[in-house]
Amino acid sequence: MDANIFFGSTQGLSKNFTQRKSPYSGGVVSRACKCTKEDAQKALKIAQDAAKEAKKTTLAQRCNWILDVANKLEASKEDMAKTITDEVSKPIFFSRIEVDRCVETLRLSAETMRTMHGETINTDAMSSGKKTISYFTRIPVGVVVAITPFNFPLNLAAHKLAPALVAGNAVVLKPTPEAPLTAFKFAKLFIESEYAIKDALSVVYGDAEVGGALVSSDIPRVISFTGSVPVGEIITKSAGIKKISLELGGNAATYIDASADLDLAAQRCAYGAFVNSGQVCISLQRIYVDAKIYDEFASKMARETSKLKVGSPYEDDTFLGPLIDDDSAKRAYEWVQSAIKEGAKPLLEVKCEGRVFYPCVMADVRDDMAIVCEEVFAPIVSLVKVESFEDALPRMNNSPYGLQFSVFTNSLDITKRAIDELDAGGVVINDIPTLRFDIQPYGGVKLSGVGREGPRFAIEEMSEIKSVIIC
Repeated sequence: MDANIFFGSTQGLSKNFTQRKSPYSGGVVSRACKCTKEDAQKALKIAQDAAKEAKKTTLAQRCNWILDVANKLEASKEDMAKTITDEVSKPIFFSRIEVDRCVETLRLSAETMRTMHGETINTDAMSSGKKTISYFTRIPVGVVVAITPFNFPLNLAAHKLAPALVAGNAVVLKPTPEAPLTAFKFAKLFIESEYAIKDALSVVYGDAEVGGALVSSDIPRVISFTGSVPVGEIITKSAGIKKISLELGGNAATYIDASADLDLAAQRCAYGAFVNSGQVCISLQRIYVDAKIYDEFASKMARETSKLKVGSPYEDDTFLGPLIDDDSAKRAYEWVQSAIKEGAKPLLEVKCEGRVFYPCVMADVRDDMAIVCEEVFAPIVSLVKVESFEDALPRMNNSPYGLQFSVFTNSLDITKRAIDELDAGGVVINDIPTLRFDIQPYGGVKLSGVGREGPRFAIEEMSEIKSVIIC
């Protein structure tokens, strides 16, 4: 089987191909089938039939399946990491980390499913009830459609595939067009496993037409999507009566209190703002700094940022590589230049070489500048001087997004207020909002989406509760 050719379960569906070029070198690194809506409909029918068999399988088989994939992925770590770097130009150091996290996500999904269960209900607890044997259990939803982005093409796919499959569902995966070979190699591990459930996973490559066919079909019960707000809105309007899980990005902010460890805060903020070239939904974009330590922190932040190596994603010590495409680099440069014209001050040289946009720390910004109020998805971070947490709090919350926020402080009062009053799906104390552990519930409020990922929480999204009464 040619590892560059699309397959739906174990069979090809279409004959037209597109090429993927490296954002770093411009050379062709993979090719993928260009599917049609008819292909998507065929894949859904395959999944519909497979789901009937998947629900009959034992939990032991499904857990062994996921663990087998984890073991084989771990053994092929370097090959998969290089494939990620080839396709999206993520620095190889971070591609290896993504593979490690994916292995953990797979194993955690199997371990979680082993311990998930229903519970008994006391139906005679109310005077209107009576004594029965009553309980609820969780059952598979049937078919899940998973649509994944380019920035974590492996681990974000795992966060959808592993919970869905271990819960006894069938899945149609539409991976990002930017990383077709990464998705192929990952899916192949599932399909060729000795524990595989026949046809329970299919892969469909394509654009909005394919995605629309998957989302609007009556076959899937769950749509799990990670991507942009505009696409999320389209999905919400066209999906019909289904369970929808949307992770739509954010505009992450942190507050640096005068009591904080500034060296630690600067080191971590440089990491959080620029890891993966800022192409992270919880990338640190806004830093609100107490006026008393603003100048000191700004100096430390600029110094820590200047230490980050920009260059070839294939070198072990490279921290930042190129952005995903020309449009992303152009937009980042134009937004920074616009902010400078409006009075913002870059603390380091603004530099863009092709798709490589160097890390940019901006001072003297205003809340209405695009680099502050919009999601930049690029290596740009803004420093905002505030009088106190009281001043910072409403400005942090004044965003259509609410994925993750953080504060750096040694004040218990500020810590408690941050936890209670920051309007986000996650709050981090004394670290960056970019911090995520795959075992946690992950998701946001407002335009950042609905639903939660993390194996336990995704399994809940991808299963149904069935109530039973025995009189």
